[in-house]
Amino acid sequence: MGVIILYGFFCALLLFSLFKKHWGKPQQRGNLPPGSMGWSYIGETLQLYSQNPDVFFATRQKRFGEIFKTHILGYPCVMLASPEAIRFVLVTKADLFKPTYPRSKEQLIGPSAIFFHQGAYHSQMRKLVQGSFSLKIIRNLVPEIEAIAMSTLESWCGGKIVNTFYELKKFTFDVAVLSIFGDLDSPIKEKLRKNYCILDKGYNSFPLSLPGTSYNTSVLARKKIGQILFEIIRVRKEKNSVQNDFLGSLLNFKDEKGEILRDDQILDNIIGVLFAAQDTTASILTWILKYIHDDPKLLEAIKKEQKPFFEANDGGNLPLTWAQTRNMPLTNGVIMESLRMASIISFTFREAVTDVEYNGYLIPKGWKVLPLFRNIHHNPNFFTEPQTFNSSRFEVGPKYNTFMPFGIGVHACPGNEVAKLEMLILIHHLVNRFRWEVVVSSSGVQYAPFPVPEQGLPAKFWKESSANMRGQD
Repeated sequence: MGVIILYGFFCALLLFSLFKKHWGKPQQRGNLPPGSMGWSYIGETLQLYSQNPDVFFATRQKRFGEIFKTHILGYPCVMLASPEAIRFVLVTKADLFKPTYPRSKEQLIGPSAIFFHQGAYHSQMRKLVQGSFSLKIIRNLVPEIEAIAMSTLESWCGGKIVNTFYELKKFTFDVAVLSIFGDLDSPIKEKLRKNYCILDKGYNSFPLSLPGTSYNTSVLARKKIGQILFEIIRVRKEKNSVQNDFLGSLLNFKDEKGEILRDDQILDNIIGVLFAAQDTTASILTWILKYIHDDPKLLEAIKKEQKPFFEANDGGNLPLTWAQTRNMPLTNGVIMESLRMASIISFTFREAVTDVEYNGYLIPKGWKVLPLFRNIHHNPNFFTEPQTFNSSRFEVGPKYNTFMPFGIGVHACPGNEVAKLEMLILIHHLVNRFRWEVVVSSSGVQYAPFPVPEQGLPAKFWKESSANMRGQD
């Protein structure tokens, strides 16, 4: 989860930027970082879209260094690819760099959502999110997440081809709903899912509010979601029951003045958590399935680690325990290495709220600042042979500030533990109970909006017993 804008965001913002009146070449002043601002008006936007975004950033880092400037999507930008510079922007001097999102994104999620803010309100909301997704709370969710994982995996079986990423989005949505609402009636959950899927499809579309456009359809779905959530909130208030879920934390909150949250603030933060929880976790799970499918030795090693837990739980008839999920070092290393390799949160956006000097360079007020997490995760100075999948590299902790899959600082993802828990649970049952075969295996990447294997990793799944029978035919 957490504060998330990746490469897919560029696609919508490109057209949006065409209408920006200030889309000229910025005035050069002070000792700006090295780099190229490209052509007048369009900067280096065409170069960005004529190649893989990773190549665009990597080649400029190689040419200009770990701090460089460019001009893309209508904005002058400073790119940061050193741990020290990223920490300066996101931690040490975080108050000088505000989160920045197009207004169209705020409209779909809600302007009161946590990741559109900084300061006192952000701190209050962050404490609520952290408390709702703390280890103390999520340890009690293991049986319920396990039931969702089993239901999801069984629905894939029968030899049909499934879009793994798309199906995993259903799984992560259900876990997010569980964390936010606890038990939610199935008809209400399905209505919420249907409208959220519509909203999600238009999130990265061109923000044109005309009837029939993808963005307008998403805006209408957002209104329906609001109606659904307001009704859930009304019923919860009438029952006046105390529940240890995210909605309960929002409803029970009072600030130092005794003020409670408005319903629209509660609604916006619920949608924000849904957004942060679904695609990112589904994306990394899709990569995990690809990585272990493509490496039979790794798959066997994971099976070897997971089998004793499965047998201790009467062949899966008893639920996993919290202690068992805390004792899976190899599987956890696979998750960590997948997070590094895939770098779902490739970068984030900030905007300088005043002129800032760093290492002798000027970052002018109003310029966008992009910490490039992926560049650091793939830097051979920090990770030996970075393009090689090697889960054992996390047996020893990485160098300080070089591994940031959930971001760092006050806007780091506060729900990372529940995300890792659902990954561990799904992997456990996948390798013990099922076999799968990737139908289209390639090294291609698509952005939806986060990086996922090409075509969403089409695959076939079978239960273990069915897989053994297939092998005897």
